[in-house]
Amino acid sequence: MVCIHNLGFPRIGAQRELKFALESYWRGDSSLTDLQAQGASLRRQNWQRQQGLDRVPVGDFSYYDQMLDMSARLGVLPARAHRQGAHALDDYFRAARGRAPDASVGVAAGQLTKWFDTNYHYIVPELSAATVFSLHADDYLEQVREALSLGVPAKAVLIGPVTYLYLSKGLEGEARAALLPRLLPVYQQLLQALHELGVEWVQIDEPALVTDLPAYWWSAYEQAYRVLPASGPKLLLSTYFAGLRESLQRVCLWPVQGLHVDIVRAPEELERILSAWPLDRVLSLGIIDGRNIWRSDLDACLDRLEPIHALRGDRLWLAPSCSLLHVPVALADEQGLDAELKSWCAFAQEKLGELQVLAQALRDGRAAHAVALADARQALAARRSSSRVHDARVAAAMEALPALRSQRLSAYSQRRQVQRQHLQLPLYPTTTIGSFPQTDEIRQLRSRYRRGELGEIDYTRLMQAQIAQSVALQEKLGLDVFVHGEAERNDMVEYFAEQLQGFAFSSQGWVQSYGSRCVKPPLIYGDVWRPRAMTVAWAQYAQSLTRKPMKGMLTGPVTLLNWSFVRDDQPRRSTCLQLALAVRAEVLDLEAAGLRIIQIDEAALREGLPLRRADWPAYLQYAVQAFAVAAHGVEDATQIHTHMCYSDFADIMDSIIAMDADVITIETSRSAMQLLACFDERSYPNEIGPGVYDIHAPNQPTAEQIERLLEEAARRIPAERLWVNPDCGLKTRRWEEVLPALATMVQVAQRLRRQAQPA
Repeated sequence: MVCIHNLGFPRIGAQRELKFALESYWRGDSSLTDLQAQGASLRRQNWQRQQGLDRVPVGDFSYYDQMLDMSARLGVLPARAHRQGAHALDDYFRAARGRAPDASVGVAAGQLTKWFDTNYHYIVPELSAATVFSLHADDYLEQVREALSLGVPAKAVLIGPVTYLYLSKGLEGEARAALLPRLLPVYQQLLQALHELGVEWVQIDEPALVTDLPAYWWSAYEQAYRVLPASGPKLLLSTYFAGLRESLQRVCLWPVQGLHVDIVRAPEELERILSAWPLDRVLSLGIIDGRNIWRSDLDACLDRLEPIHALRGDRLWLAPSCSLLHVPVALADEQGLDAELKSWCAFAQEKLGELQVLAQALRDGRAAHAVALADARQALAARRSSSRVHDARVAAAMEALPALRSQRLSAYSQRRQVQRQHLQLPLYPTTTIGSFPQTDEIRQLRSRYRRGELGEIDYTRLMQAQIAQSVALQEKLGLDVFVHGEAERNDMVEYFAEQLQGFAFSSQGWVQSYGSRCVKPPLIYGDVWRPRAMTVAWAQYAQSLTRKPMKGMLTGPVTLLNWSFVRDDQPRRSTCLQLALAVRAEVLDLEAAGLRIIQIDEAALREGLPLRRADWPAYLQYAVQAFAVAAHGVEDATQIHTHMCYSDFADIMDSIIAMDADVITIETSRSAMQLLACFDERSYPNEIGPGVYDIHAPNQPTAEQIERLLEEAARRIPAERLWVNPDCGLKTRRWEEVLPALATMVQVAQRLRRQAQPA
């Protein structure tokens, strides 16, 4: 019998129960006991949903993220997070978000960054030469006991020690790798504890293996995986998101009892793996796409699997390509998709059902499961032939794409003079990234409008009132460049996708981004085009209320691509350029409406970067091209902004420069302006707005903190090219947090402006 298993299950709950439990606890509306009870309930539900698997992941549940979990269990949460006598979970939340319950004293939150090339975030571990690791895994072991007591066929899940060090900060890479001898004994202790509980298999995740590794990381891997396999349970060394490539031969020499590989992302490696991996050890194939929502071609899967199963028998395991954390929980309750689109999809629970069909067909033969296979075959054929997928207008526009210029009309040095004359902005101009707090009132207005309880005229009038309030507050604060606040937008991707042809939307398709933050990615199922203007009326109304320049706010094509579930029947490049043409049409309409500053956010640019450098040029070429297409045709006097989140830009600076945005805003507050080093070293020629206010934590920035950050920025970037802004949009914050923080930010900018003026 082939073994079927899973690498991880969504922990937020089908109705986002974890989100609401966390936020209730943080507000002080519920107790820690309440939160822990909800956590236990979600774990039980998740194990129940995975019935039918031969091995079920245990330890994949988290109250915030799995890397932060490992930091807590290894005893290396930052010292600032600890409070004498506090519960360990409160220390954990302080490390994650700067607060436990919101009424507690704030501390600096941990740095948040993307998990490899996904839209999931983790808290970066903070290490130093003095770091001492020690085991604090009672909560983890209790989850394992809980599962075993319920009869769950548990496979314990751990982040591997080398990936943990690789993703940490505080020391240079080689110095972090040198901490491994201190770390391994703690892992051995934990593995032994799992063995004593009766755990047979441990899934040890090492996705860093699919990246380009220098020699010292390879030495660390050799050391770790010649030691750990002897520590008790059998180890399933798990890789995902890309192929092993040259790493495969090394991995085959390590005495681990099993290997998981992602053959969705790297199908070309299968033959090499089959030749290299010993027949007497478990080979787990990630055959079902764990990062997208389309149904699998089960016939094609069986064509590949049948000869492998005949050769390897019960040493062949099947699983999704990676943890199902990256897809929604279940399709069964989905009401937002029409019947045709729904028939093309598989969420987490349905993907596990696909695994079961594959295993049963391998066991009994295809004929015994002809009905299930025929259903999958029919859905696939219907999708391929659907008239909804291809549009002749888009095909014609794509044919004309090469005629578009790849650069602005003039060089930045010329544009800069024209823009300064038109905009008349002061030194250290202040602005925000785009969104203002999404209050309960705003959400209720949108909900009533969607339900048909508000007509178009009333909805427009009420939303204009919200915009007017935002403009008035910005006037009072003294900001230099305004935004309309985005009250009408539910999400920076979903809002645009709802107005573009080729997109669809789920009602229950929530996935975790970080902590309690959940997003509902739209589905790109067909050719993309813009039937009508999407933002112009709102922006034009906002501009009519003030003489200050108003930014038109758009989400860029690469971010629309990377934060959606993307069609898999054409190259991603083609879909991205279709999106760029749609955004371009909106940019030109905003300019024609009188908007002289237009922000095209590319928050997700770097997260789409392939994990291997050899694959970077192709991605960066179309990403830069897409941005150029989106901004093509605007006048020199129109200032184009972009915003990027949580990225180490040093290795892609040439591409960022090639984008040629007039102003780029970036997250820098949690990194204390460290990210600016790459802009300094590469002499970034255009203007930069380094974030001085960490909007992902409830803590209030002080004037001293903001001034210190700006002074550090001015040491790297000439003051005449510096903007002053928060790290990101403010939709997740409350007005009572935002207003004093922005007031402080403006006051500091004005003080620095006065100091810079000659006496």
